[in-house]
Amino acid sequence: MHAPDNHTHVLQMEMNGLPPLPAINAHFFAETPAGEALYQQAAATRQLRRAHVEIFPGGIAGAVAAYAQAPTPELLVVESSAQPDQLFQQLASLAEVVVKGTRVVVLGHVNDLFLYRRMLAEGVHDYMALPLPVEQFVASLSQLFQGDAGAKVGRVISFMGAKGGVGSSVIAHNAAWLLANKHKINTVVTDMDLAFGTAGIDFNVAAAQTVADALAGTERLDEAMIDRLLHKCSEHLMLLAAPGTLDEVVPIQEQGLNTMLDLLRQIVPLTVLDLPSDWDNWMRAAIIQSEKIVITSTLDLAALRNVKVLADNIRKLRPNEQPPLLVLNQVGMGKRPEVPVEKFAETVGLADYIVVPFDEVAFGAAAMEGRMMLEEAPDSEAAAAIRQVAAWAADLPEEQGNNAAGSVLQQLISPLVEKLRGAGKKK
Repeated sequence: MHAPDNHTHVLQMEMNGLPPLPAINAHFFAETPAGEALYQQAAATRQLRRAHVEIFPGGIAGAVAAYAQAPTPELLVVESSAQPDQLFQQLASLAEVVVKGTRVVVLGHVNDLFLYRRMLAEGVHDYMALPLPVEQFVASLSQLFQGDAGAKVGRVISFMGAKGGVGSSVIAHNAAWLLANKHKINTVVTDMDLAFGTAGIDFNVAAAQTVADALAGTERLDEAMIDRLLHKCSEHLMLLAAPGTLDEVVPIQEQGLNTMLDLLRQIVPLTVLDLPSDWDNWMRAAIIQSEKIVITSTLDLAALRNVKVLADNIRKLRPNEQPPLLVLNQVGMGKRPEVPVEKFAETVGLADYIVVPFDEVAFGAAAMEGRMMLEEAPDSEAAAAIRQVAAWAADLPEEQGNNAAGSVLQQLISPLVEKLRGAGKKK
């Protein structure tokens, strides 16, 4: 597996762990092209997609004029290129129009610790000096709205297949099983293929209530209702199953999906979203909501085309987020012609990839017995590759001896590991 440099990884991992801002009004006042560019980049991130963002010119003076006769929003970010003495004069004018409850962030052009401390003493919620990475800027905004509940906000990892039959669900379910049962991370597998989902089959459970019940009643959906819908598979693994019947398929609305995922974030530290292979417009919301995305594919031309289409669209939806992980599954299946691995990854433009060798006996036996492949053949090369997928998904350090795909993940130790293990008190 190939990965970018460590500095890039650190910034991306910081972004991955950030919850989205709530549905607030966020007004940004730029004074320079650099400030405006930063605002536009931030507005395109997953964390700000729910906020109603507006970008205006004029810096602090523009904000003072705008709010002379109108209330300030929940979040106000202003840029100023003034020197400290003049900057505090500008802030004194701004303080006269800012209403209680507005969080004020100042972007300046002077990088000075004394200035930062004085800003906080004056009531500014944060001060940052340009230039700065968009990840750092978004992290500051996200932390302003976490409060005491921030530690309870979980993460969503989406698994999707390039087409039907590539094994995306099997990879997702095995990775979730591993994270829950070995790493003790409270995990919910949410099967979004309402008609033909296989999570219930793979985990050998028959759930009486399903994800369709959650999506059909989002106006009354709350944590208590989600709790009733979850089927407990093991101490740390829960399932929000698909109905698996055409009679219970309900239209999936973006708002309803967002509500369900918000509640799952509050209940468990990790939600594995098993998306269907057939594209639907609501899946955009799932992609935007997800901290990470895994695309599973086989090495044929049709799958290559589909992965490229998916990857290109995901980049547009998440321009500042970590690219998806490409899982190349069923590699080496008999005499089936295959696109070379390196050529496939290069063509679709995904540098991070993991190869899962075809293991007919292990996968077949696990499917027939309602067990995970990791249970059936834990020492196989395919199992080692799936452990890499799980490590990437949850930012875990990789185990020694499981480097089947040449990954460099074992060099990374995520600060989120303990948070994932400790968060969530669901029994």
